[in-house]
Amino acid sequence: MSKRLKLTDILVTIVISIGFGIIYKIWGPLYYAVKPLGLHIDQLIYGMWFMAATVAFLIIRKPGVALLAEIAASSGEFLMGSEFGLEVLLYGVVQGLFAEIVLMAFRYKRFDLFVISLAAISACAGSFILDFYKGYVGDLSTWNLILFIAFRLIGSIVFTGVFAVSITKTLEATGVTKLVRPSSKKDYEALNR
Repeated sequence: MSKRLKLTDILVTIVISIGFGIIYKIWGPLYYAVKPLGLHIDQLIYGMWFMAATVAFLIIRKPGVALLAEIAASSGEFLMGSEFGLEVLLYGVVQGLFAEIVLMAFRYKRFDLFVISLAAISACAGSFILDFYKGYVGDLSTWNLILFIAFRLIGSIVFTGVFAVSITKTLEATGVTKLVRPSSKKDYEALNR
């Protein structure tokens, strides 16, 4: 299988990402709805915003897909009138790039929960960098900052790691991913590691 992106790969990635862009847009009000509950409960659901990268990569399994997916998803969210404004595009680029770096470190050959969770944590780290740059996170007291970071990391692993692998495993079982790439028993077993 060629590791270069074909037009089909790009189009499928963008279609997946537009779907996630719609979910991201819907997720914004939910994020703000749980924010008043306090104790950074909102950070437990923050990981949803990194999911396009890992789901698209697990389906296409080629270099550049994670970055392209996050850029396309954040663009879709922005075009639908994201409450986060233009900065959503910057977050999409950084989060996609950080996820891509982890996948590249494993030479795009591992598709298991461990690697996908590392990509989730990396995308989360990218979001932290931008949040620290914006300045509001640095103002938190130490215990509050630890809680903030821990909850976002947990949410990232759950949504961008566990849920992404589960979604892809379900798609593999139905055979729908064979339309994009031929999958083997080895591919399916890689998700179970």
